[in-house]
Amino acid sequence: MSDKNKAATSVKMPPPLMAMLDDFDRKILTAVQSNNIQPLHEIAANVHLSVPAVARRLQRLRAERIILRDISVVDPVAVGYLISLIVEVRVESELIENLDEVQARFLACPQILHCYYVTGEVDFILIMAVRDMLEYENLTRELFFKGGNVKSFKTFVAMKRVKIREELSL
Repeated sequence: MSDKNKAATSVKMPPPLMAMLDDFDRKILTAVQSNNIQPLHEIAANVHLSVPAVARRLQRLRAERIILRDISVVDPVAVGYLISLIVEVRVESELIENLDEVQARFLACPQILHCYYVTGEVDFILIMAVRDMLEYENLTRELFFKGGNVKSFKTFVAMKRVKIREELSL
């Protein structure tokens, strides 16, 4: 994909948020990234603030969309998702409306855990979890063949999950 086309379809990013965060915010964010059900009094003791101050800061961090979600991380194998896949996707047309349609298809697919629109030789990188190869085969038909605008895709099957991390080092 040419840099010109990538730039035309890119979304303007907000200015860096780190300037808005002080050391207390960073310590609170570090705590809730690893355990978001940790009692407020424990967080308060660890960051040396009062419980109401921590509660206000967490409320502000959520309102400002610095904390995007409070979730539980589930072991995929424990719930039957035995296969992790990394998929490189090349599109046929880079027209904005065509890219938007492909992205919408990927967003609607619950088996796609991560979807990255990237620079380089491919257009998208997908991280997927499926129960078996039959499920993946059916998904390829829906996502890549029936949906259109996919020139090619290449699939890598993960043999082992070596590292999964969502926490940012603050």
